[in-house]
Amino acid sequence: MINFNDFKKVELKVGEILEVEDITNADKLYLLKVDTGEERTLVAGIKKNYSKKELIGKKIIVVCNLEEKELKGIKSQGMLLAASDDEKVVLLTVDKNVGNGSRIG
Repeated sequence: MINFNDFKKVELKVGEILEVEDITNADKLYLLKVDTGEERTLVAGIKKNYSKKELIGKKIIVVCNLEEKELKGIKSQGMLLAASDDEKVVLLTVDKNVGNGSRIG
């Protein structure tokens, strides 16, 4: 269990996917450019569940203050949130339009 003060440290924001690119030698990964009030790069293992076309313009939830992690030589500047049931991955989104960078919580 974490306490409420620890949870408040997690910076969740709404981000809009602007660009999606394949990553060389990565069957599961996409390189995403996401606007969370500032443009950031994310590396996400969602390639088997989403086409590039499905992702462009989609509003997602992003952990923005996660330490950068290098994947396939690319620095990922956050993490998108998704649900998984071992067969598929489903992105967490907002149900109404809200500005990019809007805080969650």
